[in-house]
Amino acid sequence: MWKELAIAFALVLVIEGIVPFLYPRRWRALAMSLAEVPDRTMRTVGLVSMLTGTALLYLIR
Repeated sequence: MWKELAIAFALVLVIEGIVPFLYPRRWRALAMSLAEVPDRTMRTVGLVSMLTGTALLYLIR
């Protein structure tokens, strides 16, 4: 179980690093615009993301 968790974490880091590596200016502009998004919207996006990920994991397994 720990090995799979470490692999998943490593993949998250790789995927999250692609956009800042390829488009640093756009990434910076996106990060600055995210600062203006309301907390409720950010929480909703985070919840949808978690639920989608959980559903995908369920379907894959």
